[in-house]
Amino acid sequence: MSGKKPNLLFDFGGVIININYQLTTEAMRALSRAGSTIEFSQQSQSELFDLLETGRLTPQEFRAGLRQHYELEASDEQLDEAWNAMLLDVPAERLAFLAELRAQGHETALLSNTNYIHIEEINRRLQQQYGFRQGIADCLDRVFYSQQVGLRKPGPEIFAHALREMNWKAEETLFIEDSSQHIETARRLGLPTLFLTPPLTLTDALPAAIRAFSPTA
Repeated sequence: MSGKKPNLLFDFGGVIININYQLTTEAMRALSRAGSTIEFSQQSQSELFDLLETGRLTPQEFRAGLRQHYELEASDEQLDEAWNAMLLDVPAERLAFLAELRAQGHETALLSNTNYIHIEEINRRLQQQYGFRQGIADCLDRVFYSQQVGLRKPGPEIFAHALREMNWKAEETLFIEDSSQHIETARRLGLPTLFLTPPLTLTDALPAAIRAFSPTA
C-alpha cells in the first residue's frame, strides 16, 4: 500500500454506540395486548423494519405498522420510547479515538442501517452531552444512513455506493462491524474486515487491526 493509511468504514450500533436489542423487544412486548414480540434482532428483521430503514416508510407509517402487526396500544411517544430503548451510550473515549484517527490521516465514514427516529434521538443526545452540531457526523468525514441512501446492509449495493462516493478502493478500506452477515458481504466485495464481537470494543481492537492491515490481493 506504499505506506497509505487504510480508509476506515464504521458500522454504528455495537461499534460506536452501545446497543441492546432486547431492551426494545421487551419494551414493545409490554405495549402489546397479545404479548407479541417484534421481529427485530441483530441477525434478522421483518419487512416493516426493512421499509423504515430504507426510507420507504415514514415514522408515522412505521408507528401505524407496529400497532397493526403487533397489536400495540400506545401513543406515538410511547412507541418512540420503546423503539429507542435499544440505544445506550456513546462513550467519550470512542469519540476521542475517532478524532485521533482522523488526525493521524485516516479517511473515515459511517455505514449504518438506521432510521429517522433513531438518528434524531442519537443526535439529540450527542448534542446535549457533547455539544455536537450535526451529531455523529461531526466525528467523521462522511455518514451513509440506509434510510437516506435507500439501501441497507447486507446488500452489496450500499457498500458499493459508499466506496464510490468516497472514491475508495475496497482493498484499501477496513470495515469495522459487529454483525456477521454484514462482515460476510464486505469480505465478498474484497474489503478487509474487523469483526467486533464482545467483549472487544472499538478502542481495544482497532489499533491492532490497523497495525496488521494489508490490502487483499
